[in-house]
Amino acid sequence: MTVLCLTELEPDGGTVTDASLRALAFSRSLAGPAGEDVAAAVLDAPDAALDGGARAALAAAGVRTAHVADLGEAAGYAPLAWARALAELASTGLASTGPASAVVAAGTDHGQEVLAHLGAITGLPVAANCLTAARGDGGQWQLTRQRWAGSLTEDAVLDGDPALLTVATDAVAAEPADTPAELAVEPFRPSLADGDLTVRATVSAERGGGVSLATARVVVGGGRGVGGPDGFAPLEELADLLGGALGVSRVVTSQGWRPHRQQVGQTGTRITPELYLACGISGAIQHMAGCLSARNIVVVNTDPDAPILAHAQYAVIGDLGQVIPALVEALRARQNPVR
Repeated sequence: MTVLCLTELEPDGGTVTDASLRALAFSRSLAGPAGEDVAAAVLDAPDAALDGGARAALAAAGVRTAHVADLGEAAGYAPLAWARALAELASTGLASTGPASAVVAAGTDHGQEVLAHLGAITGLPVAANCLTAARGDGGQWQLTRQRWAGSLTEDAVLDGDPALLTVATDAVAAEPADTPAELAVEPFRPSLADGDLTVRATVSAERGGGVSLATARVVVGGGRGVGGPDGFAPLEELADLLGGALGVSRVVTSQGWRPHRQQVGQTGTRITPELYLACGISGAIQHMAGCLSARNIVVVNTDPDAPILAHAQYAVIGDLGQVIPALVEALRARQNPVR
């Protein structure tokens, strides 16, 4: 038996996404007690191949076999086709180890959507946003998972073979295995049904050095207090200086100031950075659901009673129009000292 993990690559294909590394770490916790292997299903690799960086990352994560799909001309994200490929792998594609005991995916937009399709194809239940999972008596799975955007946790029992699980983004750290695995790469071409490729999307690298919002170690956030579209230029420069990504609140995307892909929150991206610098953001519940997993939250706001301050380690009460340019200037000076 094997634990099969949906594994995505960064848009440039050079390495594995942080969310997938976390899902692989979670998969190891399922496979270890039963003495099973971890296999990766890589469905977005160009030309059914992996480069050295991705191979090294998978081996370090303890993956024994990487099943790399060849979708022909259907490059990019195709949720129903990906689900069909997972169903094939889970049932018949793991000949060396037997069928999968569990199929795991990161609790990202892609992971949730693909496993929802997989559940529909197989008729099996899906447990989303799991924090822990362990086999119980009788083949059932004992789970703890997040509900209501992480505001509460639920203990549950899942009865499904294989178990279909998505992993909460902050459930486990993206740590390597104690012992790297000897990775075998096995290309395969899934048998797709008519209509499986009707919905497809091409994912490109983010601006600013290709830093993804979902995996950035530093995120600079902007809200209504930025004042308008032109107010984001200093925040973009600050994010670039810090090697991070720009995120925004829902009101910003609703006003059309920034694209939805930059939204942090329950209906946007859930982030797990080392530092979240929130500028002009009040801290509505919807937004906090997306950033509470940040290790450190620093707030710049004119309102000392803004709800987000209750979750912050540090706060600067002041006009971000003055604070951010001063911070940018200080960082520039530090990176380019006058000799």
